[in-house]
Amino acid sequence: MNQTAERANFGLIGAIVAVATIGGLLFGYDSGAVNGTQPGLKAAFALDDAGLGFTVGSLLIGCVAGAFFAGTLADRFGRRNVMRLAALLFLGGALVQGFAHDHTLFVIARIIGGMAVGAASVLSPAYISEVAPANIRGRMTSVQQVMIITGLTLAFVVNYFLQQAAGNDSTNVLWGGIEAWRWMYLMQALPAAVFLVALFFIPESPRFLVSKGRNPEALGVLSSLFGTTAGGLKLAEIQSTFSQDHRPRLADVLTPAGGRGFLGVRKIVWVGIMLAVFQQLVGINVIFYYGSTLWQLAGFTEADSLMINIVSGVVSIAACFLTIALIDKIGRKPLLLVGSAGMAVTLFVMVYAFSHGSLDPAGKLVLSRDLGMVAVVAANLYVIFFNVSWGPVMWVMLGEMFPNQIRGSALAVCGFFQWFANYLIAQSFPVMAAKSLTGSYVFYGVCAVISLFLVQRFIHETKGKELEAMEG
Repeated sequence: MNQTAERANFGLIGAIVAVATIGGLLFGYDSGAVNGTQPGLKAAFALDDAGLGFTVGSLLIGCVAGAFFAGTLADRFGRRNVMRLAALLFLGGALVQGFAHDHTLFVIARIIGGMAVGAASVLSPAYISEVAPANIRGRMTSVQQVMIITGLTLAFVVNYFLQQAAGNDSTNVLWGGIEAWRWMYLMQALPAAVFLVALFFIPESPRFLVSKGRNPEALGVLSSLFGTTAGGLKLAEIQSTFSQDHRPRLADVLTPAGGRGFLGVRKIVWVGIMLAVFQQLVGINVIFYYGSTLWQLAGFTEADSLMINIVSGVVSIAACFLTIALIDKIGRKPLLLVGSAGMAVTLFVMVYAFSHGSLDPAGKLVLSRDLGMVAVVAANLYVIFFNVSWGPVMWVMLGEMFPNQIRGSALAVCGFFQWFANYLIAQSFPVMAAKSLTGSYVFYGVCAVISLFLVQRFIHETKGKELEAMEG
């Protein structure tokens, strides 16, 4: 129903997007807050490289659980209610991580925060997709990635200034007898509280309401979004896409009788899993989670490394705005192809720089100033290619590519695999980097090359298609 775009209440849609994407901001902030806190974590909890990897990666254990259960819980209790629960978990996780002096308690709080991250990561884009008109859906959902990177950048900026205020050492006491690295976590409580309150001022997804048989409520939301006439027509379209014999359930991701699938799972779900996993296998979160550590390995000081993170974040935001301008014009698939090719090239440039470095007496990689600049420029170009393509487009497609009947369940499955791959990358990097930083980036580069061929073969364009037209 293309006419919905002409009659859309863009003020209400904009408000919904603004609130829903605060979840993306918190997703980014919680993911990036750990960047720059590694010295404090090591000192406070006496961690070795493997212990640091587990502590950082423990967030992702929660993300795996949060993403999986959020999809199925959202089908049962609603998108908005589960996002409210995520906001509470964000708030509690931030406070406990900041105050915890016991390593086990810190890890538990980090897992709780991760559950909120996982839930927000799948529900915010899905919720936006379910309220936005088809011809601007890509742009609206891409705002999620802008907010994720804004959250990451905000964490980098906060970390940088807190570290500077503590005398260039994040392990020093700052305010209230609390070390600077702890304040890096506590600061997240502010946007978490804003998110929780704001979620009480937006409507529930009309597609969820239809799935629960709450058609009058759904009509009210649709009418406020698109007008009375268009809302009524859209309600009928949505109703026709849900099974008449049962409500959405996890088993809907399995291949229906006579359908096409692999290992009993629908083909479209496997495509979603592929997108989710390869977004992580190209190594983007190594820069986000371990950027400070990475650049110190490359020969930069702690202060320089934190500043590089800020620059990377600002560049990422600019790249996301380019995606917003292009995604509903040239489509999702072309952006993914360009991104895969660009990431592959820039990753192998980084491999070249790291492979020509030398080792200091402690066995750590040292780059010349020229090679260091090559690595920094290549890394920022890599971040641009990721944030023009796989960063936002993967979330856009996961939010829109599945039929209404299986959207929540498919998101649960794809979210599980996305965060599990994320966990493996974060957990393995400190150990891999200690053995060979070059080898680590060869792996990420090869994965980028593979992703190019997978996109060409399996991805079908969804630009401009109504959610009710998605096939699975």
